[in-house]
Amino acid sequence: MNDLNSTSPPSGKALKIILPLLILALGVAGFWLLLKMKSKPEQQPPEFRGLLVEVSELQAQPHQVQVRATGTVQAEQEIALVPEVSGKVAWLSPKLVNGGFFQAGEVLLKIEADDFRLAVERARAEVARAEVALTSEQERAKVARQEWQRIDLPNKGEPGPLVTREIQLQQERANLAAAQAAFKQSELNLQRTEIRAPFNGRIRQETVDLGQYLRAGTAFGSYAGTDRAEIMVPLAAEELRWLQVPKPGAKRPGSVARISRPGEDGPGWQGTIVRSLGEIAPDSRMATLVVAVDDPYQLQSSAAAGDLSQGTFVEVRLLGATLEQVVELPRRALREDNQVWVMDSENRLRILPLEVVRREAELVVARATLDEGAKLVVTPVAGATDGLLLRTAD
Repeated sequence: MNDLNSTSPPSGKALKIILPLLILALGVAGFWLLLKMKSKPEQQPPEFRGLLVEVSELQAQPHQVQVRATGTVQAEQEIALVPEVSGKVAWLSPKLVNGGFFQAGEVLLKIEADDFRLAVERARAEVARAEVALTSEQERAKVARQEWQRIDLPNKGEPGPLVTREIQLQQERANLAAAQAAFKQSELNLQRTEIRAPFNGRIRQETVDLGQYLRAGTAFGSYAGTDRAEIMVPLAAEELRWLQVPKPGAKRPGSVARISRPGEDGPGWQGTIVRSLGEIAPDSRMATLVVAVDDPYQLQSSAAAGDLSQGTFVEVRLLGATLEQVVELPRRALREDNQVWVMDSENRLRILPLEVVRREAELVVARATLDEGAKLVVTPVAGATDGLLLRTAD
């Protein structure tokens, strides 16, 4: 009786250990049973729809050639300001400063003119004296001829030039001509005491002040024209075939030029090719064209482009010949050996040759040898082969 009573149920502490282990074992067994019951899915290879590419449609159209170059603006006319007579500066224009603008005929400065006015009066008096001397000699010659005619001599013949005073007359006529020339010269020197602008322009540099003594033939500044500017444009010699360069005496104008400052998107300026320097540099094979721009300082208009100042570095687009029935494609679409990639009607890649006519900054111009509306592949494709399946985003 004592042995039977000694067999007691498990304590609460043992249940706390055995029960979680039993639940964990049942869970593992159930998970293993579910895995055995799950059927393995059938594997299917993914469908290949083609490489995604970007395409553009080619259309034959006219294309105007554009030759891009750079150059520096300079004045078409530029002279040194030089007085033709010597003297002290008596008056200066307030605009006679560096950068001052003048119209043709405006007075720049005046030299003291008193001495030159006196010279004019002296020359005028010399003319009057020579006229009196000539008149007197003419009367003497008339009297001498009359006396010769009154003399009755056998075989007297014609009188000599000394008898008729013809030699003296010629001398007095020469004296009068010299006096008149001296008078004109003195008047011209008086006019030259006022130095005037020879054409519309601006003062580039001046080194003169009021009271300064100027010597004839010594420059006191430089003067540049403002009616027209020129741009020296160097470019590769082979580009000349696309452009219209006027020859001497030709009436046909040169190619139009679009001019802008680097990095600016404004309206810019318009110019024209006026001539070529006629030389090709042997080392660089570069030719130089001259582009003319009218009214560079916008003095005769209110255009939004602003001033095209002398010394400005500019970009120039020369508009050349128009090519008919050509196609334009981005430069990145041209492959090695002048080939292109085209997507055909079955979305397959085709590698085709292209007859390139011209390469420009961003475009390649080619003959229209491809089918009208052909889809040009512009996306780079690694390991591209003929017949590769392609697709587009749409």
